[in-house]
Amino acid sequence: LGAFGDAGFCVTDHPEVAERIDLLRVHGQKVKNRHLFYGFNSRLDELQAVVLRIRLRSLDEENRRRRKIARFYSEAFSFMEEVLPPPDSEERLSVYHRYVIRAKDRDRLISFLAEKGVGTGIHYPQPLHLQEAWERERFERYHLPISERVSSQILSLPIYPELTDGEAEYVAEKVKEFYRGGP
Repeated sequence: LGAFGDAGFCVTDHPEVAERIDLLRVHGQKVKNRHLFYGFNSRLDELQAVVLRIRLRSLDEENRRRRKIARFYSEAFSFMEEVLPPPDSEERLSVYHRYVIRAKDRDRLISFLAEKGVGTGIHYPQPLHLQEAWERERFERYHLPISERVSSQILSLPIYPELTDGEAEYVAEKVKEFYRGGP
């Protein structure tokens, strides 16, 4: 759940995950000045905490709304060879913070959707193994062709609780229109 700026918080019902998250927010410090691993300075100020506390009241409703939009998109694209929706599973319940699809001819689709007033995003533009952090840490350079191919195909479609059914229908229709060859 996000607040203003970079603030946010995590929710889990797994004690070991909660402990790890708690340690990450204070540079891996379990005892003062004793660091078990790298972490972050992620302590909330009071204003961010108030914003999150208010947003928490509507979290379940917002998650249900995003799931409804995601189901709609997935059904709309289910018979299209050019679009691969994110996997859905009974074992996990996604909150669909992003709705990331794999799309044939992604860059042209992005341009087409922009012309039609539909915003998209590329939130994972480069696989981790190609990023500087791997070089700095002296990790071996990997060749992962599937990851590289997928990163050139993915894009995020609009998904947020305030998105109306009509707007979601418009997005899906414009994606279909692109692959049909225009209006």
